[in-house]
Amino acid sequence: MTLSERITLDPAICHGKPCVRGLRYPAESVLEWLAGGMNTAEILADYPDLEPEDILACLHFAARLTRVNSLERLVA
Repeated sequence: MTLSERITLDPAICHGKPCVRGLRYPAESVLEWLAGGMNTAEILADYPDLEPEDILACLHFAARLTRVNSLERLVA
């Protein structure tokens, strides 16, 4: 299964946010769980619909989003 099959965009699901296989798990949520300290095993235990490859796809998706030519300082 490719990245485009794992991370889907559908305006009818989660307001069009990138989701894992259309399951209403936004990629953003998976990344926040990882950033918050959850590991893959914990995520999979809490969300049995997810597969290990889904978590890797979220990480790959985030990595692709960071591929920029330049980065300007963000002001809060």
